Amino acid sequence: MWVVTIFEEKTYRIFEFDTKEEATTALKKIEIPAILSYTNLTLIA
Repeated sequence: MWVVTIFEEKTYRIFEFDTKEEATTALKKIEIPAILSYTNLTLIA
């Protein structure tokens, strides 16, 4: 799972993507500080 984390003034948002291509396309459209990361963890609620 590829994750884009967007840092805003007082909060942050996290978006999950299945492929690196999807994540990098989304990241290119973001104009505020953000990072791209990869994890193979599965979260179960």
